[in-house]
Amino acid sequence: MSQDKVKQHILVTGASGFTGGHLCRRLLANGHHVRVLARPNSDLSGLSGDNLEIHIGDLSRPLPDQLLDGIDTVYHIAAAFRTEVSTQYFYDTNVGGTERLLELAARAGIGRFVHCSTVGVLGDIKNPPADETAPYNPGDDYQASKAVAERNALEFSQKRGLPLSVVRPGGIYGPGDMRFLKVYRAINRGAFWLIGDGNVQYTFIHIDDLVDGFLLAGQLDQAIDEIFILTGAEIVTIRKWIELVAAALGKPPPRRQVPLLPVKIAAHVSKAVCTPLGVKPPLYPRRLDFFTKDRAFDIGKANRVLGFRPKIDLATGVKQTADWYRTNNYL
Repeated sequence: MSQDKVKQHILVTGASGFTGGHLCRRLLANGHHVRVLARPNSDLSGLSGDNLEIHIGDLSRPLPDQLLDGIDTVYHIAAAFRTEVSTQYFYDTNVGGTERLLELAARAGIGRFVHCSTVGVLGDIKNPPADETAPYNPGDDYQASKAVAERNALEFSQKRGLPLSVVRPGGIYGPGDMRFLKVYRAINRGAFWLIGDGNVQYTFIHIDDLVDGFLLAGQLDQAIDEIFILTGAEIVTIRKWIELVAAALGKPPPRRQVPLLPVKIAAHVSKAVCTPLGVKPPLYPRRLDFFTKDRAFDIGKANRVLGFRPKIDLATGVKQTADWYRTNNYL
C-alpha cells in the first residue's frame, strides 16, 4: 500500500531548499506527519501545518540521538552544493552527514531510507545518454563528495540491512527554482551571452515530476537496493533550451556567443585567487559545466521498475517557470 494511503511519520532533510521544500509540501498535503532537519536560521517560511515538526541541526556535526524517534521513512535531500570556499565542508556535510544519518536510521529500524544523490556523480557523459550502469566520473569536489556518499550509503545498507534507495536527479527546475534565474533574467533583459557552441546535451526534470519519483522510490519494494536516474524524457541541446526560455519570456532567441577558452581561464584564475582568501569566487569552473559538459540521461530503468513517467514536457515547464519569475518580480 502506498504512502499516500498509509499516513506515516517522515523525516526530510534539506527542507529549506527547492527540492526538499516541494517534497515536504507534497507529503504534508497527503496527510503525513513531516519532521524536518534544518540548520539554524534556515528559511522555512514556505512550510506550515499541524503535521509539521522542525528539528534544528547541522549535518556537518553530530546529530541528536532522538532525531529519528518514531520515524518510518527518511528522505535525505540536504547537501552542500553552492559552497565554493571549503572542499572539506563538502565532505563534512555530504559524506559525514550522510554517514551520521544512516547510523541513526539503522539504530532506529527505519523502514525506508531514500538517499538523494545527483547525476553529477557520472560527470561529463562521453556517450550520451547515460544510464545507471555508467561508471562514476565526478568532475569537481561537490560531485566527488556525492559519489563517495552514494557509494557509502549503498555499502552501509548492504552491511546493516537498511532498506535504501538512491535517486540521482538531473537538472531540476520549475516554479520556485532560483538556480536558473540568472539565465532567465539575462535573456529577458537582452543581456545573455552563450558560452561555447551550445551543442552539449542536457536532460532537465520538472520539480513536480521529481517529487513523484522520490515518492515512488520511497514506497515501492522493488526500489530497495537500487539506483534510479530521474530526469525528463526529452534530451535537448543547451541552445535549444535557451530558445525555449526566450519563447516563454516572449523574447527573440539570443544570438550573442563568447568563446569558451577565455571564460574558462578567467574562471580558474578567479578560483585560484579567491579561494585561499576565503572569498567566494565571482566565477568558478563548476559554473561553466552547464555550457561545456554533456548531461543527457536514459530513464528506462525508472520507467520499468518504478513506473516513473514524467508528466510535464519541457516547453510547458519552462513556461511555468518563466511565469512564476514574472509573477514574483524576479525578472
